[in-house]
Amino acid sequence: MSAAAQQLLDSFEALADTDRRQVAVEILRRFAGTDVGDLSEEALVEAADELFRSLDAEEARHASR
Repeated sequence: MSAAAQQLLDSFEALADTDRRQVAVEILRRFAGTDVGDLSEEALVEAADELFRSLDAEEARHASR
């Protein structure tokens, strides 16, 4: 992974939960509109599902505080 990509991920992690969700959705929307090479639509849907499950789990952890 490039330094720029790692910096992007670090910045993403620093966002507030609401912003992080909005950015994640926007990245998925943009990515889905590109030539994803050998990734099937099923693989993209699975990745999106995993992302939203992890965001839901994180939100639940914050709500229990």
